[in-house]
Amino acid sequence: MRANCWMGKKDVRVETVPDPKILNSRDAIVKISSTAICGSDLHLFNGFIPTMEKGDIMGHEFMGEVMEVGRDVKNLKVGDRVVVPFPIACGACGSCLAGLYSCCENSNPNAWLAEKMMGHSPSGVFGYSHMLGGFAGGQAEYARVPFADVGPLKIPNGLTDEQVLFLSDIFPTGYMGAEMCDIKPGQVVAVWGAGPVGQFAIASAKMLGAERIIAIDRFPYRLNMALEKAGATDILNYEEVSVREALLELTGGRGPDACIDAVGMEAHGHGIPYAYDRAKQMARIDFDRTVALREAILNCKNGGVVSVIGVYGGFVDKFPMGSFMNRSLTMRTGQCHVHRYMQPLLERIMNGDLDPTFIITHRMQLGDAPKGYDTFLAKEESCMKVVLKA
Repeated sequence: MRANCWMGKKDVRVETVPDPKILNSRDAIVKISSTAICGSDLHLFNGFIPTMEKGDIMGHEFMGEVMEVGRDVKNLKVGDRVVVPFPIACGACGSCLAGLYSCCENSNPNAWLAEKMMGHSPSGVFGYSHMLGGFAGGQAEYARVPFADVGPLKIPNGLTDEQVLFLSDIFPTGYMGAEMCDIKPGQVVAVWGAGPVGQFAIASAKMLGAERIIAIDRFPYRLNMALEKAGATDILNYEEVSVREALLELTGGRGPDACIDAVGMEAHGHGIPYAYDRAKQMARIDFDRTVALREAILNCKNGGVVSVIGVYGGFVDKFPMGSFMNRSLTMRTGQCHVHRYMQPLLERIMNGDLDPTFIITHRMQLGDAPKGYDTFLAKEESCMKVVLKA
């Protein structure tokens, strides 16, 4: 089969690789019909996530048709059309039973490696380094899906791939980011980052009843989408205005009730703090650039909530712990527990509450994946989301 493979920093290639096979009685083989390039894939592409190996198959947002199932998979049959969640979860451990599927205790065969960096291991993840299991990803013609009796969601007839593909990751991730804010009527939510996850966080905050939603970014096309499609009430271009002053003005001097960091480890900024972060990251002295996270903490109202759904890889520098502790802030974060949200958000789509296709700007064939990565990274052609047809 053909698959998009990581060959080194800023180097992905579509290669011919062996077809996946059933390895466990709870596996399924899925013929992929649609997959996508995620913003967090760019962290791999840019070389910021360790334990990638040459030839690793990329991608964790995918869906398709079930071609084969293991003997213990009773909920799926050949021919079913499914969306596959990016975390791999067993469904039976303490974390899964608590609904914390991205913290599954049984799905990462390389847990020992993750424990060295994180203390405890999260779940395995498709196409996202050997530290998170070394599982082949979904930017391919076929994929092996472990624990297929737990993860994949069957899609009813009448819905296109593009309507449901993002149930694999970015729609649930954005929704969880908004849900963690405990939004109440009349509240103000600020979202750092108007990329794909930020757009869904904005749309979800609107669905959950926020009165004012402020999108913060530097690209006009992303800010315009936030305003016109996702439901933001206000937009701030941080290269043109002081985010601090604007947020105080918009909130009567109090700050937003909740702040969502939808940016993560490659946050862009300006001034000396950003230059310091970038220099340390480029020198591999530090893992993450925390410009957006610091701003979210410092601007959140006293007693407010900071929700972090942007991906971070390791240790952070200049964390404003004094502000965080002395002002009674709460931080909630996590890789999305996608399994928890897939069915409810599918119903939202079917009810017409949100059409996720607004996020798609580029459609390509699997063979064009390298071009898709370059276009997405460079933000050429107002690129927001690339969908690949396998």
